[in-house]
Amino acid sequence: MTHSLLSQRRVGVLLHPTSLPSGKLDSDAERWLQFLGDTGFSVWQVLPLGEPQVDLSPYQCSSAFALNPALFDVDEDIDTTDTSFLEFCDKQSYWLDDYALFTVLKHQFKNASWVEWPLALKQRDEDVLLETRQQHSDAITRIRWQQYCYHRRWLEIRTKACDMNILLFGDMPIFVGYDSADVWAHQDMFMLDEQGNMTVVTGVPPDYFSETGQRWGNPHYDWDHMKQDGYSWWRSRVHHHLELFDLIRIDHFRGLQAVWVIDAGCDTAIDGHWQEVPGDDLLTNLKQSLAECHGELPFIAEDLGIITPEVTALRLKHELPGMAVLQFGFDEFDDNPHKLKNIDHSRVVYTGTHDNDTTKGWYNSLAEYDKNLILESLGLSADIETINDDDVVDKMIENAMYSHANLSIIPMQDYLHLGSQSRMNIPGTIEGNWSWRFQWQQLDDDRQREFLAQVIESGRKPAIPEHD
Repeated sequence: MTHSLLSQRRVGVLLHPTSLPSGKLDSDAERWLQFLGDTGFSVWQVLPLGEPQVDLSPYQCSSAFALNPALFDVDEDIDTTDTSFLEFCDKQSYWLDDYALFTVLKHQFKNASWVEWPLALKQRDEDVLLETRQQHSDAITRIRWQQYCYHRRWLEIRTKACDMNILLFGDMPIFVGYDSADVWAHQDMFMLDEQGNMTVVTGVPPDYFSETGQRWGNPHYDWDHMKQDGYSWWRSRVHHHLELFDLIRIDHFRGLQAVWVIDAGCDTAIDGHWQEVPGDDLLTNLKQSLAECHGELPFIAEDLGIITPEVTALRLKHELPGMAVLQFGFDEFDDNPHKLKNIDHSRVVYTGTHDNDTTKGWYNSLAEYDKNLILESLGLSADIETINDDDVVDKMIENAMYSHANLSIIPMQDYLHLGSQSRMNIPGTIEGNWSWRFQWQQLDDDRQREFLAQVIESGRKPAIPEHD
C-alpha cells in the first residue's frame, strides 16, 4: 500500500539549503518556499541537515541528530528560564547531552578525533564525564541553546511549508560518521576494537560512479548488539527525523539487506565482501514501535547501484517506493528499471540526483553516437539539426513529469538548465563538492508560469502559493 502522502501525483525539487543564495535558512527560506508555490513544486527535497565534518559532505556528520550550525543565524542571548527551551532539552536529552559535551571536547582538544582523547574521556568514565560537564556547563548550555534555536527555526519553515501544501523530504544516511557524537556515545553499537578503532569500514564495490568502488570509511553497526534492546537507537533516530520531515529517503537502502564490508586497512573498496544484515527485522520493529506516534512510516528507498532480488524483495515486503533515475535509462536492457516505460507508481522518478552530473552536463559529456541514441529514445531525432542541449533537458523533465511515478523530483540545476560546473557532487572525490548555489536573478517568471502549466497538465498537485 502506497503511503498516503504519495498517493497524489506531485512534483518536487531537489535543493540542499547550502545551495540557497545565502547558503542559510534565513529569509531566503521563505522566499524559496514562495518560489516553490508559484512554480507548482509541492515537495522540497534536501540532503541531510547535519553538521559536515572535514570535506563538507552532509553524509559524514558529527551527529545523526544535531542540525548544522552553518545553516542558521542564531540569537546568542540565552534564556535558560524559557519554558520551551527547558522542554526541548528534556525531550531531546537522549542525543543532545552527548552531542553538546562531544562538541565542547572537540574544541578543547583542537578537533582531534575522540579516539585520540585521554583514555577516561574516550572510554566515557562516568565520574570524569560528570566532572567535565560541570566544568564546561556554560559552554554546554550554549550549544543546547543553539540547537534549540536551529530546531525552532526549522519547525517554523516546516509550518510555513505545511500551510502552503509543500512536503519536506529529508534524507537519512544509513551510516554515521566515525568521528561523531553517536559513535563516541554508543561504541558498543559499532564494529570497533578495544581501542575504539574501526575494524571494518563501509563502502560499495566498483560501479557506474567509480572503477575502484567507493570507500566511505564509516563504521559498520554491530547488529547483534542493536537487536538486544530492540534497535532503540534506530527508533530514536527515525522518530527524530519524522519530527523534521514529511518524507524520508533511506540512503543506501541496499545496506539494510547486506553491506559491503571492507577491512579498515584497505585503501580502496575493491577488496570487500557482502555481509547480510537484519534489515527486515529492523523495518518490522520500526513500523510496530513507531506506529502509535506516526502511523505509516513515509520511507522512500534509495535502491540505486547493485540491487539484488533480495533487496527488491525487502523493499516490496515493506511497501516502500524505490527510485528511478532517467539518466540511467538509456541502454540495451529492456528490463532496466530506469527506462521510462518501466517506471510505475511504486517509484520516485528523478532526472538525476545529487551524485549525478546535471542533465545538461551528462548529455554534453557523451560521444556523438550516444547522443544520437538518446535523441532517438527521447523522440527528438527528427529535429536533430535544430535540437540543443536545453531541449534535451526539457524533454527529460517532461518525461519525469508525465511518467507513471506519483512523485517526480527535479534537481534545481536541471530546472535552471545548468551544466557540469553546477554539479553538486562527484562520488569518490573530496575536492570541490557540495558548494554550488543558485542566485535569485537566475529565476525567470515566464519559466515559472510555463512549468506551473506543465505541472497541472501532467496531473500533478501544485502547492498553494501565498502572496502578501
